[in-house]
Amino acid sequence: MVDALSQRLVPDELWELVEPLIPEVKDRPQGGGRAPANPRMVFTAIMCVLTSGCAWRWLPPSFGVKVPTAHRWFVRWTEAGLWAWIHHAVLDELGSEGLIDWSRAVVNAAHVRAKKGDL
Repeated sequence: MVDALSQRLVPDELWELVEPLIPEVKDRPQGGGRAPANPRMVFTAIMCVLTSGCAWRWLPPSFGVKVPTAHRWFVRWTEAGLWAWIHHAVLDELGSEGLIDWSRAVVNAAHVRAKKGDL
């Protein structure tokens, strides 16, 4: 069951977009270990930290994910490139629905080479 805060942070529509992008958890070669955490619960806990700006240690226990687990998955997903995949998927979804107004796009100079001299 998803509580109201979790539903607001990660609505079903967003989760339907994100779920297929989440990398699979690989089995440990030596076997054993704990069962992996629920990806939606982990994703929601991470969204709480990222959107609220709170420190990881202040992650509310109501998300059902312990701080080390949420942080470990955040690092794994960051290394896997999940956040860029989500960004592209959201842009694709919004673009296909005609909800992006590209007439007001902004280019960040830190990511675009500025040429010297003649253009």
